[in-house]
Amino acid sequence: MMPSTLRSALVATLLFCPVAATSQTGLPASTRANAEKLITAALADTMAYHRLAEMTDTYGNRISGSASLERAMDWILAGMRADSLSNVRGEPIMVPHWVRGAESVVLHTPRETPLHMLGLGGSVGTPAGGITAQVLVVKSFDDLTAHAAQARGKIVLFDAPFRTDLDPMAGYEATVVYRGSGAVAAAKVGAVAALIRSVASFSIRSPHTGATRYDAATPQIPIAALSVEDAEMLHRMQDRGQPMSLTLSMEARTLPDAQSRNVVAELVGSEHPDEVVVVSGHIDSWDVGQGAMDDGGGAFAAWEAVRLMKELGIKPKRTIRVVMWTNEENGTRGGRGYLDAHHAELGKHVAAIESDNGVFSPDGFRFQGTDQGLAAARAIGPLMDRIKATKMEKGDGEADVGPMIAAGVPGFALNVNDTKYFWFHHSDGDTMAVIDREEFRRCIAAMAVLAYTLADLPQAIPR
Repeated sequence: MMPSTLRSALVATLLFCPVAATSQTGLPASTRANAEKLITAALADTMAYHRLAEMTDTYGNRISGSASLERAMDWILAGMRADSLSNVRGEPIMVPHWVRGAESVVLHTPRETPLHMLGLGGSVGTPAGGITAQVLVVKSFDDLTAHAAQARGKIVLFDAPFRTDLDPMAGYEATVVYRGSGAVAAAKVGAVAALIRSVASFSIRSPHTGATRYDAATPQIPIAALSVEDAEMLHRMQDRGQPMSLTLSMEARTLPDAQSRNVVAELVGSEHPDEVVVVSGHIDSWDVGQGAMDDGGGAFAAWEAVRLMKELGIKPKRTIRVVMWTNEENGTRGGRGYLDAHHAELGKHVAAIESDNGVFSPDGFRFQGTDQGLAAARAIGPLMDRIKATKMEKGDGEADVGPMIAAGVPGFALNVNDTKYFWFHHSDGDTMAVIDREEFRRCIAAMAVLAYTLADLPQAIPR
């Protein structure tokens, strides 16, 4: 039998070598030429940066259910129409509507001082006047179990450091469990509230928010994140044997679901308009900072990729559909709603691309699909040598396109240098100051080349 690596290479060669002239990559020479045009245009681009800055400066952060999110979407839809993109629309989605309200943490003993905090998304609020109690600091869920008898009636703080010995995403995944499950774990041992050390790889007393969860069998207690510095300070106080008391006050509440939408526009295919490549990012953000990095940059990179094709007169065989997802941060209803609305068309969806790790320096894409699909994807990588984004590696796709990937659509996630991603993630630090213009341009170029190539292949990428 032919070795599997040789079989995969043959699949890619047969897939991408039509009778027409081909380039050294095995792709049509016209594909290589258009990819070069897109890269050149993207590297000279200023439109995306200025649009992203105008949107974030004008409308600010954009949590699901907020007026700022909907106003930003109206502005984007108007811009897409001005670009003469096709089938510009908002596809309705009902989303969760959590409101932060006023909040604070004040340490009383051993000294009176406010602490730096952000309530976690989905948290319940405190009673009027807040919750005042002593603090128990633990390092882990196991540590909480070992000190369960001491936790009753206290505010439990999980001081679990971000794992910097791992790559950033793995470090995040190892620590984010306290954000997601800390309230339930603390409530089960009788705590009256919970705090976590912010899930952040670097801090300048900047707390980071994010979603928390409850279960039906456990009382719901409020939960908030403290800055890394404040969490470490409380831990040192406990290690010295100093009693600590504080007051946690939160007006957080969950309102009825609100109407929102996915923002959609298209560049209609010239030969197979019913076949679709989705290129995307999410437009909602948390209610702090500007949401420029997470994920305004990714969403605008997808938009700009399609706008550049339109401007350059590049017409791929298949339709490229840019989608800006709603409600990625606290529900992923945009992605699930898209699946429901387009379920009958999924067989015609060629690929689903998403950028949601910031628009830092790109090195390629993670691919989620079959081995045959990965072999085909790897034939595309060399087109991006000029922007050093050639890698096509097996890995997980992003959250919004996850439902499509689970239904069999090949998925691509823009892979970037995320060393600094968790410095700013879900914090007031997520602003336009994080966006490096040159790196952003390279991300746009990578998204444009991949989306165009997938949409223009002689045959669709194997499922």
